[in-house]
Amino acid sequence: MADQFDVIEQGGRGRRRWIGLAAVLALLLIPVIGLLTSRDPESLPRATPTPEPIRSLTRIGGAPNILSVPAKAKGGDEVIEVVFPHGVRAEVRYPAELGLAEMGSRPFQGFWIGGAYRQVTAPYSGEFEVTKGGEPIRNYTPNVTLWPRQAGSEHYGQVLLFAFGRWRLAMYDRGQGLTFDQRMALAKGLKGRATKDGYLVLSAKAPVRLARPGELAEGQPVGPQLWFGGGAGEMVALVPTPDCRKRALMPAVIRGRPAGWVCRGDVLVAVTGSQPYRKKAIEGIRVTLK
Repeated sequence: MADQFDVIEQGGRGRRRWIGLAAVLALLLIPVIGLLTSRDPESLPRATPTPEPIRSLTRIGGAPNILSVPAKAKGGDEVIEVVFPHGVRAEVRYPAELGLAEMGSRPFQGFWIGGAYRQVTAPYSGEFEVTKGGEPIRNYTPNVTLWPRQAGSEHYGQVLLFAFGRWRLAMYDRGQGLTFDQRMALAKGLKGRATKDGYLVLSAKAPVRLARPGELAEGQPVGPQLWFGGGAGEMVALVPTPDCRKRALMPAVIRGRPAGWVCRGDVLVAVTGSQPYRKKAIEGIRVTLK
């Protein structure tokens, strides 16, 4: 019996003791390793996945981010029904050769958050104009993502991209940029819905406040607007402006190009393009608010 304890206690036999222990451990580990390797990989613990980007905001291509509605013919004119981003409807009558219905319209809306003025516009080429087919920096809400600063945009920063049904609106940040909390509040506070005929109507809750018709910021009208056309071609902007003849100012989207404007009741009609196009638009477009 004493020899059994000698294996443990006597130094001369310590080596054989460790060899014995190693053998026992090896026998114990073999079934454990086999159990682990035979388990279904799906049952093993996994790291918490990062949020998936909104795929509808990362695909390449897509239709232009405009709305074209059928026009009704009246003599040599055409008539379309429009809805501004604040929900007010209007009838627009114009000479058929101006082609407003075919050009399609896009919404514009300025707003304030935490004392900072910003604006949302509808990129003419849709989401790809912002995403370039890439992945967002982060998701704020299921319909709002953050994208890197656009190449060549000297005065603008990162971009918030909003998805409201078929519409895509972009807010190009600038200066020091909104804080994370402001961006989150904007993502949650700005809402959009499409009318039956497809126009986008916006609403907001505090701390976001939408600019009203006739309001100015940085020397330009920033209330709800509709833009027809875009790019380097002809363009017409309809800008609801109470007391238009006294308060009219050219919207920023038209500035810097050959342009003209006229008041039709409480709506400013601003136009750019060739001289014949501008003349026909200023003389021929009529807007009736409803």
